[in-house]
Amino acid sequence: MGCHDGGVRIQGVRRMAVAVTAFGTLLATLSACGTGSSGPARTAGAAGSRGEAGPSPSVSALPATDPTRIPGVGDRFHRQIPRDSDQVVVVYGEAEDSADSTVVLYTRDGARWRPVADWPAHNGRYGWTTDHHMGDERSPVGVFGLSDAGGVLDDPGTRLPYDQDEGAYAPPNDWGEAHRHDFDYVIAIDYNRLPGTPPYDPTRPEGDDKGGGIWLHLDHGDGTSACVSVSKDAMEFLLRTLDPARHPVMVMGDRAELRA
Repeated sequence: MGCHDGGVRIQGVRRMAVAVTAFGTLLATLSACGTGSSGPARTAGAAGSRGEAGPSPSVSALPATDPTRIPGVGDRFHRQIPRDSDQVVVVYGEAEDSADSTVVLYTRDGARWRPVADWPAHNGRYGWTTDHHMGDERSPVGVFGLSDAGGVLDDPGTRLPYDQDEGAYAPPNDWGEAHRHDFDYVIAIDYNRLPGTPPYDPTRPEGDDKGGGIWLHLDHGDGTSACVSVSKDAMEFLLRTLDPARHPVMVMGDRAELRA
C-alpha cells in the first residue's frame, strides 16, 4: 500500500461530488508513499525540545566527522547542498534494499552542523535507487528541496506554505484502516515537481515515467511506495521547525550511497 509512486493513478473517484476534482488530483499524483507511529522524537539539545540533553544513540553512532560536515554524507552529496541551506533533513537508509531508515534534522550554526532531533522512519519498500521510475517502489537517492506542505489537518504552525484540504489529502477508502492518517500532514520532497505548488500538484517536469508526488508523511509501520514516513510527533516537529528563510533541503539514500 502506498501513496504516490506505487503506480496508483486513479482518476475521478470521489466521496462527495463537490470534491471530485481534489480527490482525482490527489490520486493522479499518488506515486510514492504508504506508511501509525514510529516513535517519539529524540532530540539533541534543541531549544524547547522534549528529549535528551545530548545526541541520541543513532546520531552518536554515526562516524565521527569534521563538525563543518554532516556525518555520513560524502563529498558528492555534500557539494549538492546549497550554500544558503542552514537546515538539512538527512534520511539514512539502513541498506540499499531495506525499507528501514533514520531521519535526522541538522542545523548549521556558523560553519558547524549540529543534530537537532532524529526519528525512526521508513522509505520505499524495496529500498533505494539512483534512477527512480514510476512503480519501482524504491525511494530516489539525492538532495531535494523542502518547499511546500499540506495535509488533512489544520496548519500546526509551520512557516512553509501549507495547503489544508481534507478532501484533497484523504486516502482512498480501499487503502485500509492502517492508512487513514498517512496524509494528516505532508511535506513535499522536491523530486520531479514544481516547487511553490501544493504537494498534490500533478505536474511532472521530467515526465510521468520518472514518478513524483514523493512526500514526507505519517508512518504506518512499514515501507512505502517511494515516500519517507515518520511519526506524527516527528511531522509536527519538522513542520514547526523548518523555515523557508533557511532554505531547508533533504538528503536521502542508503548509508553506503550517502557516504560516496
